[in-house]
Amino acid sequence: MKHSYKLVLLGIVLSIISCTSTIKKDKESTIKLTKYVNPFIGTGGHGHTYPGATVPFGMLQVSPDNGISSWDWCSGYHYSDSITIGFSHLHLSGTGIGDLADIRLMPLNKKVDLAKEVKTRNDVPYKSLYSHSDETASPGYYSVDLKDFNIKAELTSSLRTAFHKYTFSKNDLQSVVVDLGFAINWDKTIASKINVIDETTISGYRNSTGWAKNQKVFFVAKFSKPIEKFELAEDGNYTNEGNIVEGTKSFAQLYFNSKENNELQVKVAVSSVSEKNALENLSKDDFNFEKIKNEASKIWNNNLSNIVVETDNEELKNIFYTALYHTQVAPVTFSDANGEFRKENDEIVKAENYTAYSTLSLWDTFRAEHPLLTFTATDKVADIINSMLTYYETNKILPVWTLYGNETNTMTGYHSIPVIAEAYIKGIKGFDINKAYEAMKTTMMQDERGLNHYKKYGYVPHNLLDESVTITLEYAYNDWCVAQIAKELGKEEDYKYFLQRSKAYEYLFDSETGFMRGKNDQGNAWKEPFDPKYSAHRVHAEYTEGNAWQHSWFVLHDVDNLIKLHGGENKFTDKLEQLFTESSEITGENISADITGLIGQYAHGNEPSHHIAYMYNYANKPWKTQYWVREILKTQYNTTPDGLSGNEDCGQMSAWYVFSSMGLYPFSPASGDYQIGSPMFKSSTIKISETTSFTIKANNASDENIYIQSATLNGEEFNKTSISHKQILQGGVLEFIMGSTPNKKWGINH
Repeated sequence: MKHSYKLVLLGIVLSIISCTSTIKKDKESTIKLTKYVNPFIGTGGHGHTYPGATVPFGMLQVSPDNGISSWDWCSGYHYSDSITIGFSHLHLSGTGIGDLADIRLMPLNKKVDLAKEVKTRNDVPYKSLYSHSDETASPGYYSVDLKDFNIKAELTSSLRTAFHKYTFSKNDLQSVVVDLGFAINWDKTIASKINVIDETTISGYRNSTGWAKNQKVFFVAKFSKPIEKFELAEDGNYTNEGNIVEGTKSFAQLYFNSKENNELQVKVAVSSVSEKNALENLSKDDFNFEKIKNEASKIWNNNLSNIVVETDNEELKNIFYTALYHTQVAPVTFSDANGEFRKENDEIVKAENYTAYSTLSLWDTFRAEHPLLTFTATDKVADIINSMLTYYETNKILPVWTLYGNETNTMTGYHSIPVIAEAYIKGIKGFDINKAYEAMKTTMMQDERGLNHYKKYGYVPHNLLDESVTITLEYAYNDWCVAQIAKELGKEEDYKYFLQRSKAYEYLFDSETGFMRGKNDQGNAWKEPFDPKYSAHRVHAEYTEGNAWQHSWFVLHDVDNLIKLHGGENKFTDKLEQLFTESSEITGENISADITGLIGQYAHGNEPSHHIAYMYNYANKPWKTQYWVREILKTQYNTTPDGLSGNEDCGQMSAWYVFSSMGLYPFSPASGDYQIGSPMFKSSTIKISETTSFTIKANNASDENIYIQSATLNGEEFNKTSISHKQILQGGVLEFIMGSTPNKKWGINH
């Protein structure tokens, strides 16, 4: 009897424990990680992010435009401003180039003169003041009160449709201006059209040139109320004929019934192909703004849940989840609902069994953004590569920097190549590796962008092409990536050829100064005079957006040999230490504005520096990596609008933070390995699959306890400064004990 009683009691206790565990799991699964995201981080300083609404990798980025043409307004918005000219539907996140800002809508409560000549924002007749105190942003949502018109404007989005909700003051005139003419930054309108199709629908197009030379945006907008009347204008003249206006710069002012209620909703879709496709992209959902807003928030929360960090510091969660958010706003969906999209030569193609993506800032994003996507958006990686291969078919060269289907040829190297190599090395399926290898090899064997010199001399001579040092170093890494895939595919001759070419950096290393330097085409003289702090932006420069201090370390694939060239580990790390402790003076009359976030001569505000702190690992001083990584995490990121030390660059600046704060970094992405730094969270859990996760624990981690004392992987001693992607995919726990003083024995190769 007593035995039965004990069994019953045990059952009750186990039931309570089970219920408690279930409640805890349910609570964990419903954590709103979106509450930690602040889209205003990066909208100040040189971050160049936008605060508007989008969904992960969405086709649309509906966001406010200040109307200023200036470098810090590249995204259309800067936190220092307090005037808006409306809400357009395409924006770049954190780039140094201003383009897009297409199809602009602005609600207002009065008639304005659409024929007025507009040269600058000051001339815009429908601009409005706003205050940050009346402005809100969260993942998938943005709102602002337009002071001049007493209107609350709210924005949200689904994958291919943007939704607007305007709340007017009682009895006020309800109107919307559609602006296809006024261009900001690099953009210039070439042709446009507005067609009032019926009482609730308009359509049209806007053709422009800028960074993307052939940008054709077709659109459809549907309103929740009938259009009672409308006025159309083009190129400074009103037109009274029909319901279509077509010209270089087209405008419309639409008027709606103000007696029924104070609210007007709009849904807008775009297409690179046609108005017909834009209509097909347009959401079939009824006008239910709150529903779409909540769905966008759920999508974001689900995506952010791919990595869960535990820390008592709420501010660190704000930085981390905002960073994780920023890593998923680009690349952007480019193919329409029916799969069609436009190439830069105006050919319309169809993405069969994949989604086409654009906004590929590869010089930046190959470093950490694309490696992060192999965890957080694995299903997108093959589609991005298939998009690259489609672009390759046009010119027989892989893309450099694609924007709205256009090749901009901006920046150096061909960094589609490491993205493809990394995906294959990591076992990602869904693309034709043989076709991809052909594209990689063909790209590196052609003669454009200095490859003719590179093939002839083994490096790019400074007297034949600007930015010769950076170009040489990046082609060397590209070659190494091609070699890795050649080896995987059993192409032995190709492997040997590209591996030999990947040693090109050796030609440019000056053992006397310890820097990579410009060499002439005779191979017998360095460029003089030489000042490692000297910067020249894009003209008569050996280094891209930087100087010798920042660019001399780009040998991702052969650090051991670079250490030998420096004369051994101690000389190598002495030089590294000098990089971080040298004065931050930059010399020259045409200094690159991209050199920001300086710690000594290390420039975290631009991508060429991003791997450097991890190089101590290769020279048996991992505690130095731990120190400097923490210093960068602490000083280069914060929760203010000025919280990024340089251009966000489509997710790269944030991806560095996501990886480094967890204690990992994809130093050489195509190697499939991650260098270990200094984990700052109690735990970081990466979701590998529905049943597998990988957790990094950092016991005692704090602002003081930055040094690794010991580590275990799944309970076994772990004494290495790197871990492979394959090991992480298997799941488990990598556990560190952290302390305030270096353990100079941990992670050392004897």
